[in-house]
Amino acid sequence: MNKVPQIATPYASNPMESRGRLHPEPESATRTAFQRDRDRIIHCAAFRRLEYKTQVFVYHEGDYYRTRLTHSLETAQIARSISRTLGLNEDLAEALALSHDLGHTPFGHAGEDALAESMVGYGGFDHNTQTLRILTKLEERYAEFDGLNLTWETLEGTVKHNGPLLPAANGLPPVIERYNDSHDLELATYPGPEAQVAAIADDIAYNNHDVDDGLRAGLFEIRDLAEVELVGPVFADVRETYPDLDHGRLVHEAVRRMIGVMVDDILAESRRRLEEAACVSAAEVRALDQPVIAFSDTMAANDRNLKKFLYCRMYRHYKVNRMASKARRVVGDLFDLFVSEPDCLPAEWRARCDGVKSRETARAVADYIAGMTDRFAFLEHQRLFQIP
Repeated sequence: MNKVPQIATPYASNPMESRGRLHPEPESATRTAFQRDRDRIIHCAAFRRLEYKTQVFVYHEGDYYRTRLTHSLETAQIARSISRTLGLNEDLAEALALSHDLGHTPFGHAGEDALAESMVGYGGFDHNTQTLRILTKLEERYAEFDGLNLTWETLEGTVKHNGPLLPAANGLPPVIERYNDSHDLELATYPGPEAQVAAIADDIAYNNHDVDDGLRAGLFEIRDLAEVELVGPVFADVRETYPDLDHGRLVHEAVRRMIGVMVDDILAESRRRLEEAACVSAAEVRALDQPVIAFSDTMAANDRNLKKFLYCRMYRHYKVNRMASKARRVVGDLFDLFVSEPDCLPAEWRARCDGVKSRETARAVADYIAGMTDRFAFLEHQRLFQIP
């Protein structure tokens, strides 16, 4: 018997009640507003480039490691499952999961750190802000507007998927502040429930596939995971149940189970919070002082411990550090060259510049570099810095 609810709950986002798009458009006869958002994201150039943007490993180190594209697809699958079970809007959750990494630079966080350092004094850089810039400006596909002209709910959830955006000492990121002036995303509140689902699905996918990739790369062994809460007992249980299972199947079975345990925990905790809050609309979910989609306290502690393990044993591994060092040099070299010599940029990007080392030129250079795949960034660096 199927126990998964198929009818949306009152607090789910309703596409028929969407707050609309910045540029009004006729509605589709065959798709809801959130389905159109998802489809536009899938068809955009930035989404295609995720295939060759990496998470931890650079693309040439092996074709079996996760990329930003495979990570986004795994996140979307988890987000849809959680949303369906909680009676939320699956299409909106999927759109948010698929769009959340569009603003990432080549070479994962190493590339972002290098570009952020280069952009100090020019307005800064972070991938969340860059995602909004892609969705509202940089994608040039439609005759009547720049960007993808997504619904308010998708843009709001994308910008706030990690929670409210409150001004720091130096204010909000200029890109977000400027867009918000024309299309108020209510930055001080939590996002809708589907955005909260997409955010926690991202966390689940990221941690679990990094366990898988770290084991594949030989950065740590299964025995090293024994003392990590949740992970160690799951591996031990699989090994006890299937003592003759080969290494690959053992890892897959354990990771599969860990995802299931985390999802079950979220469902139980979220149902408790939703029942306690008694919200009757997505707007009421946004108005709460805490998220409604969350891990239990115990699972949150387990999640933090797993992150700590991965940070120490994987993200700070000398092999990863070497790759990150190379990535930072590539990004830094490209930025320094282009802002000093914008005539070296392709014509379409050169047209966006207004002089040497100006703020506008730096932003155009950041947009150009952030859109590169790992392999294109390496090739561009070779073309510009290696003497034939």
